[in-house]
Amino acid sequence: MTEDINYLAQILGDKLLAKGWQITCAESCTGGGLGFAITSTAGSSAWFNQGYITYSNQAKHRVIGVNENTLTGFGAVSCETVEEMAVGAAKQANAQVAISVSGIAGPDGGTPDKPVGTVWFGFYLNGQLSSKKQHFNGNREAVRIKAIEFALSNILNLLRK
Repeated sequence: MTEDINYLAQILGDKLLAKGWQITCAESCTGGGLGFAITSTAGSSAWFNQGYITYSNQAKHRVIGVNENTLTGFGAVSCETVEEMAVGAAKQANAQVAISVSGIAGPDGGTPDKPVGTVWFGFYLNGQLSSKKQHFNGNREAVRIKAIEFALSNILNLLRK
């Protein structure tokens, strides 16, 4: 992890601890990297109980309750899917905050509508839901690292509001 990611995770932990809130994550293209970043922070067990790596559509449906119609109708890399991932993860983990990530890290899998580097994020914050789409350049590792940094930065911005 980068120093920026470690710093963001530490600040996130401080904010969650001050509120007495828990965070969870539901990850696809980051493959557990977000959870790794969060739990790299000393004391994270006070505000992180569990996360979900739901790489396949079946796991997204079975583990965190993403509707099969959402997955077939919009695809795994969509606003609709990441929003359902975030809500489902928060519910399963009994957390006030959830981040979900689904994208195409590459080098394969891109389409004209969803090229490699396309990543959708879902953010659940104490009942409020939002999502964002980003496109990151670089190889597979770079896309994944940029996605983790973006997710942490954005949840911090939401917590500051």
